[in-house]
Amino acid sequence: MKSGLKVALVVVVVIILVVFAGCQFYAGNYNKMVELEENVSNQWAQVQNVYQRRFDLIPNLVETVKGYASHESQVITDVAQARSKAGGVMQLSAADLEDPEAVRRFQEAQNSLGGALQRLLSVTENYPDLKANQNFLALQDQLEGTENRISVERGRYNEAVTEYNTFIRQFPRKIIADMSGFRTKEKFSADSSAQTAPAVSFD
Repeated sequence: MKSGLKVALVVVVVIILVVFAGCQFYAGNYNKMVELEENVSNQWAQVQNVYQRRFDLIPNLVETVKGYASHESQVITDVAQARSKAGGVMQLSAADLEDPEAVRRFQEAQNSLGGALQRLLSVTENYPDLKANQNFLALQDQLEGTENRISVERGRYNEAVTEYNTFIRQFPRKIIADMSGFRTKEKFSADSSAQTAPAVSFD
């Protein structure tokens, strides 16, 4: 075999190996990005689930409070309005998680609802009969448990976003991410104090 042909074969083999290695690198990183993005979506679904749970508890809580504190109309109205606003932005798609404005609207609506609930629960301090009502106690317990779950799921979502964002922003993976349409996701950064149900004393 002539030396020129040998060199040509070696060059062809090297090119094939380089292309194969490049394809493997691309495929491996692309698949990892898909996996991390799916994890973000799954964690966000959990966040939405616990917010939906809180959303669903509110009507019964409001009706129970109205039975004992009907003249606290402004606080009750505030809760109803905040719930309506939160309901309008409850569902965010995977694409919405890349939109800072959409995530901001979601967070603001949930913060507003959390604050309204705090005020509602605060006024119940003035109604001993309400604080002794078994239905109210059960709803209060469920709400506090839900608020704890919100905090946990929000933290898990943020962890998933951090892992995903870090992975796709690192070089040379950033090139693959940009080519393949992977974009950074927005973290859930709502004020935790607005999401925590106040401790209600039942003394």
